Amino acid sequence: MSIEENKALARRWGEEIWGKANLAAIDELLATDFVFNYPVPGATPNLEAYKQTVTQWCTPFADIECPIEYMGGAPTGKRVTITGISILRIVGGKIVEEWGEMDNLGMMQQLGVLPPSCD
Repeated sequence: MSIEENKALARRWGEEIWGKANLAAIDELLATDFVFNYPVPGATPNLEAYKQTVTQWCTPFADIECPIEYMGGAPTGKRVTITGISILRIVGGKIVEEWGEMDNLGMMQQLGVLPPSCD
């Protein structure tokens, strides 16, 4: 695949999977032996665990206008900006591996779950 085709695949991954929580897109865009390198503790870093992770993240944050519930906490109604990075490895038109890192501390501080850090 060309670089442009890989970029288009990565854009669809972000829009369909993380933007719309489209679980059907996971089966379309990711390889069956997909590995992600940030599973929740105790989870196998495979396709099924990835679907569960997407569902867990996209359910409370699916629509920023809706009340937000996080890990059993009460909805805060606050808007949050979450920064992070994902690195995708693409082989033969499928995403076979993902590494990701996200500013969970900043998100928790914006939600008021943790106090702001000292500067």
